[in-house]
Amino acid sequence: MDRLRRALLGSLAVMAIVPFASRGDAQKSEPLKIGSLKFGTVNWLLDTITDEKLDHREGVRIERLELASNQALTVALQAGAVDLIVSDWLWAMRQRAEGDNLRFAPYSSALGALMVPRDRGFKSLADLKGKRLGVAGSALDKSWLLLRAFSRNTLHADLTEIVEPIYGAPPLLSEQLRLGRLDGVLTFWNFAARLDAAGYQPLIDMVDVMSSLGVHPAPPLVGFVWREELLRNKPEQVAGFFRAVEGANRVLKAEDKAWQRLRPVMAVETDAEFQRLKDYFRAGIPSPWGAAETQAAERLFGILNEFGGPDLVGPRTRFDPSLFWAPKA
Repeated sequence: MDRLRRALLGSLAVMAIVPFASRGDAQKSEPLKIGSLKFGTVNWLLDTITDEKLDHREGVRIERLELASNQALTVALQAGAVDLIVSDWLWAMRQRAEGDNLRFAPYSSALGALMVPRDRGFKSLADLKGKRLGVAGSALDKSWLLLRAFSRNTLHADLTEIVEPIYGAPPLLSEQLRLGRLDGVLTFWNFAARLDAAGYQPLIDMVDVMSSLGVHPAPPLVGFVWREELLRNKPEQVAGFFRAVEGANRVLKAEDKAWQRLRPVMAVETDAEFQRLKDYFRAGIPSPWGAAETQAAERLFGILNEFGGPDLVGPRTRFDPSLFWAPKA
């Protein structure tokens, strides 16, 4: 009877534990939904996480949704279709000021550059006076606003008074530069890398522009953005994801074989293009966000607010350091 009693008690204990264990397992297995641009460079990082099985090692299940535009990404996040996207912190801060409690962690510190032909003799920004300059994006592009601030400080004139800006999509501007219809292009880092490989050179790098404007260290502009409640609803998944991101960055920084796996999806045409994209990506792997980065971001916000105004930062946006998040060591 004692043995039977012990067996029955043991069975009841197991029955009591199983439902709770199942709920815990279900919570851990709930995926973290990541939205990304279909041909965005963040996919290289996410592919590496998968290839290296870092998601399994860190106990996080990632579900990816590839979309066609940045606007589609932000809509997906706001609609709750994804948990995280890659965007810039200025947009996230504007949304936060509007009541959407977003958080930000850096993805890349890679910035664009002003690219020019090597054989035109351009040595400084002053040499572009009267020239046609392609600007990736719009008149509110952040690199363009910073370059205008730099021009005011160094040439004592707004760049809009010196050059003829031509706004457009980065691939189109690169093609116009190759055809000789533009004298230079201010473009994003990955397009600058491809132009570099094709024989063009940076006249000025945006890191140098920021440093000249007193923004140092140059804070990453682009990162992962998510709603604050995600840290409460899926804390283990978020922590595991950022451990996987850190691990993938270590792999991409040190191991060339990881890049060989990625080469088919990088749409490169030459070995030189492949190498320059790899170099630029590695240079942009961010350091942990700290107090120095927050102070630099506040300085950067002030410059962008001065030149972009409410059209860029929004009518009620103030710099909010609580936007920035760093994983616990």
